[in-house]
Amino acid sequence: MSAQLQNKTILITGAAKRVGAAIARRLHQAGARLALHYRSSEREAHVLQAELNLQRAQSVILVKADLLETAGLAEIVKTCVEHFGSLDALVNNASAFYPTPVGSIDERNWDELVGANLKAPLFLCQAAAPQLRKSGGCIVNITDIHTERPLKNYVVYSIAKAGLAGLTRSLARELAPEVRVNAVAPGPIAWPEDGSFDEVTRQRVISHTLLKRIGEPDDIARAVYFLLAEAPYVTGQIIAVDGGRSVSM
Repeated sequence: MSAQLQNKTILITGAAKRVGAAIARRLHQAGARLALHYRSSEREAHVLQAELNLQRAQSVILVKADLLETAGLAEIVKTCVEHFGSLDALVNNASAFYPTPVGSIDERNWDELVGANLKAPLFLCQAAAPQLRKSGGCIVNITDIHTERPLKNYVVYSIAKAGLAGLTRSLARELAPEVRVNAVAPGPIAWPEDGSFDEVTRQRVISHTLLKRIGEPDDIARAVYFLLAEAPYVTGQIIAVDGGRSVSM
């Protein structure tokens, strides 16, 4: 592992489980101090904190917050800085995902999906920007390969993630040269927990993936680590980690 993350403070949203937890474990292994955000996954968050603090005492704190309440986002940044003394990176991983076929979309869908996938990252980046400029830090957003090829029946989600891709490129310009801003676009990594992808759908997705398998959460974590620790001349870029699915869709 690179020494670039040793004692760096990184805030990860949606960090309690799945991809977020994999990112947390890999960055912690690289020596980072972590602020792990969660909203409702309290048990998983505390288990992960205990696991990581057992490896390195007092290296991980938890931050519980509803990211849709944008007035409280500055307080999250303040908590990180007060506890660790700095904020060196932000990983916007928290997301909402469910279908919204045309004809059934309502304002609640819009507020939830755009709020979680675009609005919250924007306002959290804005709140973190002064500290990241001070530390010469960076931001990694978790987008989706469906930003360019929308997922059928997931209209609002696809719009929101496309907006996050645009936000990544825009902030790379706005925050340069002090802060680098990049993104990772996952393909089929972990199936949705709500059972919305049945076995037939899963096999169809896999068949359109060049590597003929789904990926692991750690595949995303490795890409995030690369952008944070080993890519000092990379900004405004989006890396697809999808087993080649975006090439063959």
